[in-house]
Amino acid sequence: MIVFVRFNSSHGFPVEVDPTTSIFQLKEAVAKRQGVPADQLRVIFAGKELRDDLVLQGCDLDQQSIVHVVLRPAREGQEMTSAPGGGRPWSAAGASQREPESLTRVDFSGSVLPTDSEGLAAILVEDRETIAPPAGRPAGRPAYNSFYVYCKGPCGGVQPGKLRVRCGTCRQATLTLAQGPSCWEDVLIPDRMRGECQSPGCPGTRAEFFFKCAAHPTSDQETSVALNLITTNSRNITCITCADIRSPVLVFQCHSRHVICLDCFHLYCVTRLNDRQFVHDPQLGYSLPCVAGCPDSLVTELHHFRVLGEEQYNRYQHYGAEECVLRLGGVLCPRPGCGAGLLPGPEQREVTCGGGDGLGCGLVFCRDCGEAAHDGECSAPAASAAVAQVYRVDEKAAEQARWEESSKETIKQTTKPCPRCRVPVEKNGGCMHMKCPQPQCRLDWCWHCGCEWSRTCMADHWFDV
Repeated sequence: MIVFVRFNSSHGFPVEVDPTTSIFQLKEAVAKRQGVPADQLRVIFAGKELRDDLVLQGCDLDQQSIVHVVLRPAREGQEMTSAPGGGRPWSAAGASQREPESLTRVDFSGSVLPTDSEGLAAILVEDRETIAPPAGRPAGRPAYNSFYVYCKGPCGGVQPGKLRVRCGTCRQATLTLAQGPSCWEDVLIPDRMRGECQSPGCPGTRAEFFFKCAAHPTSDQETSVALNLITTNSRNITCITCADIRSPVLVFQCHSRHVICLDCFHLYCVTRLNDRQFVHDPQLGYSLPCVAGCPDSLVTELHHFRVLGEEQYNRYQHYGAEECVLRLGGVLCPRPGCGAGLLPGPEQREVTCGGGDGLGCGLVFCRDCGEAAHDGECSAPAASAAVAQVYRVDEKAAEQARWEESSKETIKQTTKPCPRCRVPVEKNGGCMHMKCPQPQCRLDWCWHCGCEWSRTCMADHWFDV
């Protein structure tokens, strides 16, 4: 495979490596080319510095990925020690802390839950680094895509996305985050996250997030629009319209977090577009609410309507322009194939499409009835818009298609509350002896009887038979 290396934020050059190549071996290849010591190089990718003992396939480095390598001697007070398992040396600063997750493994699907929702279950599992990945999937690779984007490039549609971060000062992807993002607000709100830029001479600390399409190799300049309402259907929730379990899905930001598959969302948008039923918002423009008609549920990122495809999306934009003209007191040319927006005077009845500049079709028509200009009363009133079709949703389907309720039901069926602090805890195997994961609680209790762990529990039902 080929990865592109940017050395000290200069022009990149390709390096041929294997998926099992370690980060230190990559440093050695760069050091040989640049004539610098390998132990003074630092590899930055997706908002973190990569340890020497890691391998490329475990760092989400795919074919033609771009990594930044900077030359910076180790700071005073930093020791160089052996990597776990007898690997190459790596910096011991922060080694006692858990290795931060790559941005490509961050999961924001939980951030679509309401802020007042009940806490998710604290799952008691072994350290994830000791769990072998499923066959056919590289180590560390997530089981599903956390992010989706609209790719404006060769894809021209909704695709899995990759979250990346760069320095807000020098605009290079050499910034290491002090703390990873935990929700969409951390990514979408400017100046919310901080870090340290590793480019020589750059004092930048402001993190600037952006997205790339994961379906094809991309350059530094190729970015995509994040579709924060679209996510993988990891909870297997039925679509509110067709009642099928599809993935990915769009989760409306209403209180119930209703779920709709992308095919049904496309049909919903086209139906509303044909009936001219998009909702006008002074800040957003023209958008749509939840299919079930929930309040405060407008789609706030209008790029989600790119799901319509190029032709229908152009219709949507044209519709927005027409509605803007009508809201300003204007009229639309009634000639088929024209439809130009015109702004005649308030009392002007005879309207001409176009002027002396050659724009418009030249039709002269009556403002009141849309027919050819005439004197006297109109013979027929202007054609009214067709009666809008109500987009109906089955109530039972709406009950089942709620993102938050599915999570609560799963918690109810697979967890029990700690007897002391009441935090939900999932038992995924082992004996009946449980320990509360809350640091301020840590109660030892019995899964079977729901009381504090005792010798009686140990004697009567230590394990399930």
